[in-house]
Amino acid sequence: MPRKRNPENRGLPMRWRFIRKSYYYQVPPGQESAWDGKKTFLLGKSLPEAYKKWADRIGTIDQAKTIGSLLDRYALQVIPKKAITTQTHNLIAIKPLRTAFSDMRLLDLRPMHVYQYIDKREAKISARREIEILSHAYTKAVEWGYIDRHPLIDQIRLTGEKPRDRYVTDFEIEECFSLKSKRKSGSVQSVQSYIRVKLLSALRRGDLLRLTLDNLKIDGIHVTPKKTSTSTGKRIIIEWSEELREAINSAIKSRPNSRSAFLFCNRKGESYINEKTGKAGGWDSLWRGFMKRLLTETKVQERFTEHDIRAKTGSDSKTLADASKILTHANTSITKRVYRRKPEIIKPLR
Repeated sequence: MPRKRNPENRGLPMRWRFIRKSYYYQVPPGQESAWDGKKTFLLGKSLPEAYKKWADRIGTIDQAKTIGSLLDRYALQVIPKKAITTQTHNLIAIKPLRTAFSDMRLLDLRPMHVYQYIDKREAKISARREIEILSHAYTKAVEWGYIDRHPLIDQIRLTGEKPRDRYVTDFEIEECFSLKSKRKSGSVQSVQSYIRVKLLSALRRGDLLRLTLDNLKIDGIHVTPKKTSTSTGKRIIIEWSEELREAINSAIKSRPNSRSAFLFCNRKGESYINEKTGKAGGWDSLWRGFMKRLLTETKVQERFTEHDIRAKTGSDSKTLADASKILTHANTSITKRVYRRKPEIIKPLR
């Protein structure tokens, strides 16, 4: 009988170990030469780093027979193509999936196993997202030729979390622009300029914070949306309007470092986005400070997120098709469910 894994190693690929805040691989006997002659090989301190180094060493898993092997290939080939923050979330989600299903053969999975998994998990929302990843892995399994049918398609019905319905009013936007900067750094002006550009372009936070002056062309703002799960993934050109030009010029003037290549930058002229982690801690702090002042110094009573501003643009668009286009969604379903937050106006029967 196999030895029971320590709690900290559960959900990790076979022969992986988590020791002193780092991930290690226990090299099979006789394969040390492929791992720098080591019996225990350091993979990295974070899951994304560990998976990347592991992928570079072992290559593709061609014949997956179990869910664990399928998740291995999914982690090696599919997850690295996603946005960095999504990669981290996906790799964390795979751990409990491994614990529950790792040794199960691919075609042995049944809908009841999914329902039992969710029922046993205390974090129901996380569990549903984990099952979404498992389902996508099975979609890839069909594509890779491991199986000829998806065992979960049209077989399970999961109630997802309710979409956020916070709608930012025009009055609240006006209140945002009423705040005055208390510092020479112009952080308030930076956030205000950011809001203006976001309202007009509907760009996601990552795409907006990555904008450089080189993206500003004669015919408009050239952007290739970073997120591909709900976007077309194609380059888009946001045409100039007088209002958009004014918003961009305001953003350029409010930068704390005028020599920076980025439209929104910190005092060193660097992007707020940390490309290794996908996070923007400095910008998040700036936004929190702005929201704190907004709630204490204006008549705005409920905080809102950057995502709510993007949703406002989708909600204020004349038609669902217009909203889906400016939000760069591949189809209108996500637009309708998440981004159209205004109540539908119905004329009374005459």
